[in-house]
Amino acid sequence: MSPQHPEHSGEAITIMKVHPVLDTGIVVTCRAQEVSGKLPDQYSAYYDNLSPPLAWTNVPDVKTWAVIVEDPDAPREKPFVHWMLWDVHGEVTALPEGLPNAEFLATPQGGIQGRNDMGGYGWFGPRPPAGHGLHRYYFQVFALDDFLAMGPDTPLHDLLNALKGHTIAQGEMMATYEAPSAH
Repeated sequence: MSPQHPEHSGEAITIMKVHPVLDTGIVVTCRAQEVSGKLPDQYSAYYDNLSPPLAWTNVPDVKTWAVIVEDPDAPREKPFVHWMLWDVHGEVTALPEGLPNAEFLATPQGGIQGRNDMGGYGWFGPRPPAGHGLHRYYFQVFALDDFLAMGPDTPLHDLLNALKGHTIAQGEMMATYEAPSAH
């Protein structure tokens, strides 16, 4: 029996709109993700709303990384943006759990977090509507050939345009989450 997915937005997630220079993909992992693919409760906005720990494989000549997390199953026209992070220095290939929800990060040095679709900076965890079924969350990682030098109030559309011009390689990981029955 396959999990039921809700009606979803009509627009593609960001990674589908960017065409990297290299065909080499980036392998993205989250050590906290359950074998079933579910993101544990502490990363959900229903609970602790911690950003999950992520890791990814390296590629040659990367100067910086960008991370975008989107939910295409949100009941709206466009995918819901849960996280935008960019200008993470190229030597970094992992993010720790629980990054602060601030525009500028001390760790990883240089990281800039944009606004999520709830209006705050940094991570906003899964919070699908109760009874809406299983939602998919795409953790998209982009290897870039330069710093983007864009401020934290940069909208996704402008970040996407910058990614189109600077992406060397990209990869994604999909996690799932469903509203707890108690909420």
